[in-house]
Amino acid sequence: MIAATAIDESSLHYRGWRVVLACFLMAFFMFGFGLYGQSVYLAELQRAHGWPGTLVSAASTFSFLLTSVLVIFTDDLLARIGLRSLILCGLTALGASTVLLALMQTPWQLYLAYALMSVGWTGMGTVVIATVLNSWFERRRGLALSLAFNGATCGGIILVPLLLLLTGSIGFRSAMLAATLAMMVLVLPVVVTFIGWPAGMSPASGGRPAAGGAVAPSQSRKALLANAAFWTMVLPIAMALLAQMGFIIHQVTFLEPLVGRSAAGLAVTIMAAMAVVGRLSLGLFVDRLDPRLACAASMTSQAAALFVLLQSTNPTVLLACCAVYGFSIGNMITFPPLIIQREIGPTAFAAAMGLGTSISGVVSAFGPGIVGVVRSFTGNYSTAFALCVVLDLVAAGIVLWRPGKSVARISAS
Repeated sequence: MIAATAIDESSLHYRGWRVVLACFLMAFFMFGFGLYGQSVYLAELQRAHGWPGTLVSAASTFSFLLTSVLVIFTDDLLARIGLRSLILCGLTALGASTVLLALMQTPWQLYLAYALMSVGWTGMGTVVIATVLNSWFERRRGLALSLAFNGATCGGIILVPLLLLLTGSIGFRSAMLAATLAMMVLVLPVVVTFIGWPAGMSPASGGRPAAGGAVAPSQSRKALLANAAFWTMVLPIAMALLAQMGFIIHQVTFLEPLVGRSAAGLAVTIMAAMAVVGRLSLGLFVDRLDPRLACAASMTSQAAALFVLLQSTNPTVLLACCAVYGFSIGNMITFPPLIIQREIGPTAFAAAMGLGTSISGVVSAFGPGIVGVVRSFTGNYSTAFALCVVLDLVAAGIVLWRPGKSVARISAS
């Protein structure tokens, strides 16, 4: 039970909503710089230094894999150095990474920059955001998560075009330095002022209630790996994200021969906009829904959209399919914390989020490669996207399975 549940979470005066604002800004810059911005770095570093695309792409893969390892230890870091210190370390690391990207001259600096970006993900990514919001909200948890994670999509919609605009006018180096300065000016005071645990939470507890026997992080991770309920959440999310990453990366390449470059670009914009709409829509109702049922419905809707996409060449139908697909894109990172809180409980929440995010991150990283390999072997995207449809449907079936007791109940017994 959360210490703050006696407070009216619907009131705008509730401090938790200021925490949501801080988390929105964290997600905005973390995903904007750390995920969507990588397409900008790829082009600009190749142009500036003549480095091969494989070098920059390999650095991106290195960063994502390192992040998947580091987030496992989020629970330990929260308990050891505290919430605010961890976020400030992440913010500092992300800022150092973007400055280094602007000033670098040699390839080893590229890998250092991407390693620092991984530290940024650990301090400002989905695990920390979900953990802190889980501690502040109970009745409106789904809405709070949806609003905060919309910062991730807005980072792609706003920050990347802004970087491209600034690069065209003042150059890549100045654009990155200006955007980094803006991040520090906007995020630093908000984190220092608003971020913290609710009353009744121990700063050393990593977001767990101060009262009651908290499970040690190592023990809770061991219990998670042996618990079927955890795997029936993690595996389907990982499969759905693998399919999702595969489609997103190859979307323009697939659509361009069918509808042209401008319409393919419009499809990406529509999909991103619908991701925002989908998160907001889910946030209004998800606290009254079964998160596993809602998750299965989202996976099924993505499978249906991809299936229709493969059957049509009509531009309107293709754009509509991208809109339907986009409606549930962002929700794949909203469902895990809701399922974890309901079935695993608060004592192992950060450990479950860190471990689950690590597993799904590693698995989903292979999505673009698998789709690309299948397309190379078959000569078209039909088989590759059909595989994504199957993955979504199988994932929807697995996530509906509710085996055994939760880790929280096992630990308490």
